[in-house]
Amino acid sequence: MTDKSEKNIRNLLEEFSFNGQKKYKLIVLFGLLGDFDSFEYAINLRSYIDNHQDDNLDIFAIAIGNQNGKEKFCNFTGFRKENLKVVSNNQIHNNLKVSRGLDIGLGGWINMLLMLSGINSFKTIKEVIRGYLGDRKAKQIYSEFDEIEVLKFLKFSGNSFRKVFGDGYLRPFELATFRLNNMNEIIQNWSDYILNEEYLPQRGASFLLNKNNQVIYKFFSNDVLGYSSNMRDPLGFLTDLIKE
Repeated sequence: MTDKSEKNIRNLLEEFSFNGQKKYKLIVLFGLLGDFDSFEYAINLRSYIDNHQDDNLDIFAIAIGNQNGKEKFCNFTGFRKENLKVVSNNQIHNNLKVSRGLDIGLGGWINMLLMLSGINSFKTIKEVIRGYLGDRKAKQIYSEFDEIEVLKFLKFSGNSFRKVFGDGYLRPFELATFRLNNMNEIIQNWSDYILNEEYLPQRGASFLLNKNNQVIYKFFSNDVLGYSSNMRDPLGFLTDLIKE
């Protein structure tokens, strides 16, 4: 990481008062609040905190959005409101050289649809397919006690996955169901989550800092549904790098 990038990260800490008292800091740049990746990443981080794995880690995030969107986003995902800041454009992303995604000059919607089809977003199709077929090397999402509601009219329990496909891995249709639920929330609150459709292709990034605010890990997303270098275990880098 260049000295300029390191300086930009330190400026973010100061500008947004991302102080933290723990040994490590994770700074996440989401794209739009209403991006699929923003929702999924935030829910995974919430689960990480719920499992008390954040004893040595402060987690902060910046997203493109407004206060109404932030309120709904945090209520839905469980991400801490006090640790999420919203901005009105992608200037911070540009300063840190985060991918803007595809831009063929026909607007954010067209760019996003093309990326979802795999154009300039090569891992997306593979990730979509994994959502439907399941993955023996990834963890399951739902327990047998979870109550799942999809599109307001389809309700079932997580036990349905267990009965049909078993336990202990990411079952077929499980990740697709999870993502459909997120998509439904986005669509129902589109005007709150999508501040400006121009930024639909905007990708995100992650920066892990040590106690001296030095970047010890970074990841820049280039793909839709590609907010981690290992989507089978999106937060595995935290487990690997955070030490007592």
